[in-house]
Amino acid sequence: MRVRVRVPATSANLGPGFDVLGLALALHNEMDFEESEGVAVSIEGEGAGRLATGADNVVVKGARMAFQAAGRPWRGVRLRCVNRIPPSRGLGSSAAAWVGGLVGGNALCGAPLDRDALLTLAARAEGHPDNVTAALLGGLTVSCWAGDRVAAASLPVPADLSWVVLVPEAEGSTAEARAALPEGYSRADAVFNLQRVSLLVAALATGRSDLLGVAMEDRLHQPYRAKLFPWLAGVILAAVRAGALACALSGAGPSVLAVAQGPGEGVGRAMEEALRRAGLAGRALALATDTTGARVEQAAGQGAPET
Repeated sequence: MRVRVRVPATSANLGPGFDVLGLALALHNEMDFEESEGVAVSIEGEGAGRLATGADNVVVKGARMAFQAAGRPWRGVRLRCVNRIPPSRGLGSSAAAWVGGLVGGNALCGAPLDRDALLTLAARAEGHPDNVTAALLGGLTVSCWAGDRVAAASLPVPADLSWVVLVPEAEGSTAEARAALPEGYSRADAVFNLQRVSLLVAALATGRSDLLGVAMEDRLHQPYRAKLFPWLAGVILAAVRAGALACALSGAGPSVLAVAQGPGEGVGRAMEEALRRAGLAGRALALATDTTGARVEQAAGQGAPET
């Protein structure tokens, strides 16, 4: 049996939604699975020549986890990955790998695990639910731990918004970005972010794009992580001057996410130029929202329903 899975890139936080909000973006990794004796992995595109090609490959680990959760014996898998999500850039490449592996493994087992089970498994593997929730469900997602499971919802995003992602060539370290955060926050900063994350969800739900500039402000992570990216302020300023409604660090960085009304190519060019002025190379991508999340596109040689 062969299975093909398509998983979107994701951007977490969106400014104030630290470890809460996720957004699925129309940039995808594709994975072809086939049960086999032992493990064989080929990788094309992003991460080729660097990512693991044996049993320690994250997609393989996800597939094996699905088999174990389903109570099925694990023999191995032949896996082909076509990667378009750049790794270590704050665009959810790790989440895509876990989710893709779990969805693919579940499909090979006959899909005994529902989405809630897959989501909880993915969040445990990844360590937090924001990126994996968006990768699995699509759209704008809100998630949290509720005891030993993940509680999550996916919301639609206005179709006239485009998301412009500036992807620097230099990679970032999630561990370093986590280490930059303080041990605690003031009540004023906590209230500031509660106000803005609530406003952000309301603004996107009601189409009030005029509120996004305020709604995507943050005091919990971006001011501290900005020290790792001294060029960040200049890129954000350039994006806003070029017409972006708002701009923020994507996940733990170093990618930067801007939101624009309509096509965002001009915003992307301005962000690229600001990065170049800082002596760094990078590329901007104008992306739509992915509304479906991870899905099985092909199973046993035929189309299959969304998983």
